[in-house]
Amino acid sequence: MNNIPLKTETLVEALPYIQKYEGKTFVIKYGGAAMVNPDLRETFAQDITVLTKIGINIVIVHGGGREITATADRLGLTSTFVDGQRFTDEAMMDVVQMVLAGKTNKDIAAAINRHDGNAVGLCGLDADLLTARPAKNGALGFVGEVEEVRSALLNLLLANRYIPVVAPIGIGHDRQYFNVNADLAASAIASALKAEKLIYLSDVEGIMVGEELIHSMHRMRAEELISDGIIINGMIPKIQSACAALDGGVVKVHMIDGRVTHALLLEMFTKEGIGTEVTPSPVNSLMEEVQ
Repeated sequence: MNNIPLKTETLVEALPYIQKYEGKTFVIKYGGAAMVNPDLRETFAQDITVLTKIGINIVIVHGGGREITATADRLGLTSTFVDGQRFTDEAMMDVVQMVLAGKTNKDIAAAINRHDGNAVGLCGLDADLLTARPAKNGALGFVGEVEEVRSALLNLLLANRYIPVVAPIGIGHDRQYFNVNADLAASAIASALKAEKLIYLSDVEGIMVGEELIHSMHRMRAEELISDGIIINGMIPKIQSACAALDGGVVKVHMIDGRVTHALLLEMFTKEGIGTEVTPSPVNSLMEEVQ
């Protein structure tokens, strides 16, 4: 009983956000511990169902690097990485397709559906959803970059209250399959759908400057921090794909820690949030969010 005022305050705080986002589209890049830890997988599925039940359109794009490596090991294939990206020859492309478009994709959809979420598992080969070209780094084999998102299938599913769960495999003009980075695929899909939000769910708290978590940052500042060597390593491609999404018409990009239980709900429906939001212009978006 002592928690009733706190619970009531939480619900009241969430109401303006629920009203603002009803009918909007969120694209969520799903990866990291939230995909691996059984408890986090369940709370992620619950969060997704809650978001759809209050009228938000959800598209999920997922990775699966750990599962690909584990399956390749069992098949006697060596995983090789070039600048942090998986070298993908023909044999490894078969593993990527088998893992991402197969078990991983269907497990995610099934977890959401256990909570009445109405999810549908897809990959970029379905209806040529993701057309791709070879990556600029020719040393990566069949690694591709998204050339076009043919979003008609996604729009059809969203209009009928389904949740598309997309494995990032692309199809080339010569019908070659490509392994596509999930961050880049999510950015391209969010741009094609003119999404309200692109949300990266991973194993980092957000953008850190020293020991400080930055809750809101405009893209120009993020790019300055990369130039100054403050943002480094794996955060750089995330920032670059976030900026590409903002250029493509996405309203905001969020980077949140999927190791936190109910991270999605905390970021979307509380004033402080738990991660970093990146905005297209230098405004105090935390203050303007629900005005």
